[in-house]
Amino acid sequence: MFHHLRRRLLCTAAAPPIRVALTESSGRGVFATRPISAGEVLHSAQPLVSHPSPPLIHEVCYSCLKRKSGSGGGSSGSCYFCSDACREHAKGFHGVEKKADWSLFDDHCSSRGLKYPYMAKRLACMVISGAVSADCLDILQPARLHQGTLTEMEEEFALLDSTFRKAGFQEEITTFLTKEWYINVLARIRINAFRIELVASSYEDLLSSAVASVSCDAAVGNAVYMLPSFYNHDCDPNTHIVWLASADARLKALRNIEEGEELRICYIDASMDVDARQRILADGFGFECRCQRCLSGD
Repeated sequence: MFHHLRRRLLCTAAAPPIRVALTESSGRGVFATRPISAGEVLHSAQPLVSHPSPPLIHEVCYSCLKRKSGSGGGSSGSCYFCSDACREHAKGFHGVEKKADWSLFDDHCSSRGLKYPYMAKRLACMVISGAVSADCLDILQPARLHQGTLTEMEEEFALLDSTFRKAGFQEEITTFLTKEWYINVLARIRINAFRIELVASSYEDLLSSAVASVSCDAAVGNAVYMLPSFYNHDCDPNTHIVWLASADARLKALRNIEEGEELRICYIDASMDVDARQRILADGFGFECRCQRCLSGD
């Protein structure tokens, strides 16, 4: 099941000291293949798909989410790219995006405070441009959706689909774009997307922080990754995901880790009390946390 991913890990210049395998109770997980020292950077990861926070659309790079240098800078009609490399990297999906009028779709998402439909929109543009396959997120675990959420997604898809149709995209390149595809993608984005909070500094002062700040003001956008999505949750994690200047993620050990030990990150703000943590994990991620910290009532 994990042979393809394992080959990809082993083919890197310096394979990370981890493996993906099944856990006893939490599905897939990530395990140490050797002793790991506190502070060690385990591996990095680039997003499969990302998108800036809508309020910061002109303040962060439309590709890598790096903040614009200097204060303010003002909004303009075009997207901001921090470098020619990022502009080139985004050329495919951005070229598709520019051919359509997204005002109705954007107004719908903005009025409801939605962020994940923007990521599905970008993924659709990436598929049309040939950058990725339509099933590139299928390996990830989907969220469980209730009927109200499904109804909302159907409304979003109708706007997405009509926007592409009005723009005159040929049917043969949008055959993947069905309601089922959209719901399948959103179900995976909702539970696997990370909120990107840039620290814009070195690694060295990060060891004392077990979890990233969850302040809405700190987030520059959201991103979905392959390998980081396989990390399970613990309210007392041994691993931390960090972002420095862009959406490229780095996984770092928070303490010494033994060979064979499962590597876990904290999905939420670990400073909350046990009742608040349980409620948020149940509502947002669909599971009851039974880590040692929660079982002890801490």
